[in-house]
Amino acid sequence: MFYWHWSYLLLIPGMILMFWAQSKVKGTYERYSQVASSLGLTGAQVARQILLAMDIRDVKIEPVAGQLTDHYDPSAKAVRLSEGVYNSTSLAAAAVAAHECGHVMQDKREYTFMNLRASLVPAANLGSRLGPFLIIAGIVLSSLGAISVWFINLGIVLFAAVIVFHLVTLPVEFDASRRALKLIDELGILQGEENQGAKAVLQAAAWTYVATALYAVLQLVQYIILSRSRN
Repeated sequence: MFYWHWSYLLLIPGMILMFWAQSKVKGTYERYSQVASSLGLTGAQVARQILLAMDIRDVKIEPVAGQLTDHYDPSAKAVRLSEGVYNSTSLAAAAVAAHECGHVMQDKREYTFMNLRASLVPAANLGSRLGPFLIIAGIVLSSLGAISVWFINLGIVLFAAVIVFHLVTLPVEFDASRRALKLIDELGILQGEENQGAKAVLQAAAWTYVATALYAVLQLVQYIILSRSRN
């Protein structure tokens, strides 16, 4: 049962930051998706050039439906680029494609935080689905005494795994962007001021990860305060 509690106010800063970050990444992406690179390389060509330069030949480059759905799938050894990136010659497409290749290099070099994040996926998925349910169930069933406390504490522990996952994601994404910017500069994929456009796109994307991590932390704090107020 929902009821008002002052702790819900803690979520407002996180919600504002998430809205701002999503607006920023969308606006920045749209801006630089309209600016073509001087070399005219598509996102797919950028990815291929980077992988060849790194002597990585066992990773596929595939199109995937949707917008900003770009990702690297380590299990399939595939860089999947969204429709707006795969065939686009824009600065935004070059930046996104290079970023995903940054994840490929992390995988090849067994980057610690990437491996740690992968190992946390099952716990984070379980925690995001079951954690809040157990906490709310414990609060609603507070009359059951020790059982309700057990529900709440287990829910908090499970949801804490979500926090850890998001915090570990930050260095993974920042490092991939750092590698991407370095590569597109060294390989001459973008020229002069074009590199600043790529940097703006990746920095905007980074804020979405920061906002998501902060919101998850605020959620956990709010759950803890809410549970303690019902005991």
